[in-house]
Amino acid sequence: MKKLILSSLLCATIGVQGVAQKDKKAQDAAAIKDMCGCYEVTFNFAETFNYSNDSLYKPSKTKVDKGLEWAQLVTDKDDKIVIQHILQVGNPAKPMIVKHWRQDWLYQNTDLYMYNGDNEWTYTKKNPEEVSGQWTQKVFQVDDSPRYEGTASWVHVDGKSYWENTTPAPLPRREYTTRGDYNITLRGNRQEITDNGWIHDQDNAKIIRKDGEEDVVLAMEKGYNTYVRVPDARCQAAADWWQKEEKKWATVRKVWDTVFERNQDLVLEEKVDNKVLYKHLFADEVQKKKEIATIIASFVKTPGTASTSGN
Repeated sequence: MKKLILSSLLCATIGVQGVAQKDKKAQDAAAIKDMCGCYEVTFNFAETFNYSNDSLYKPSKTKVDKGLEWAQLVTDKDDKIVIQHILQVGNPAKPMIVKHWRQDWLYQNTDLYMYNGDNEWTYTKKNPEEVSGQWTQKVFQVDDSPRYEGTASWVHVDGKSYWENTTPAPLPRREYTTRGDYNITLRGNRQEITDNGWIHDQDNAKIIRKDGEEDVVLAMEKGYNTYVRVPDARCQAAADWWQKEEKKWATVRKVWDTVFERNQDLVLEEKVDNKVLYKHLFADEVQKKKEIATIIASFVKTPGTASTSGN
């Protein structure tokens, strides 16, 4: 009788845990999808400390930009949520539309690509136990090539919902066009849902990484990007643009998926035929899967085979 009681209690406990995990997952997914919609965005970045031994070292200038951004829900599945960000800038009567970054959220994902500098990503396989209950955020460039990714748990406590992770990433656009003294941004990311939108809070380290040597922290940077929700109608031009372009970019994502599904390290060429990848893919005449696959294949190399030809 005692064994039966203990067995019943154990089953009841497992049942309650299963329900709680399901409820937590639904709460996580709701927080992620709260990042969709139309937002007034303010991007704030400031270099806070530097550790250079060079007396002539010049820190990056404080950067503040504003814009209107449409975050389009592309995929809404049980274990996968995809959000495409689209910038809407210029004259509101006739705005310019810019395809921006994309974020994929995968539940209990075990396959990650970790940035290792010099346009190289190292494939990493996690144990299922390591990612239990976690969501991987995969961030992609404007051409849907990889940028950075990390895995962590969403936290819902004291009325707050947030996700935190630290992971290596390439230099941001505002830096790699002007800086060549470091090659990795170690991004400390916190994405927190607020009453009027969400916040992307960052504590970033500018890292010098060389083979066979320990990483060197050159400087620290604070990033604080606020997304304030506004009526969706203000982003109508961006939403309309996506309706016309979504088929093409679905094809681009599928081609990239075939690359990622190889589950092996990869490195990307900087340029092919003197053009960066997004300039190839953004061309209006590039629409068919065969064209897209050929372009992407010309940039994707295995480690150790990337060249400087065409740069």
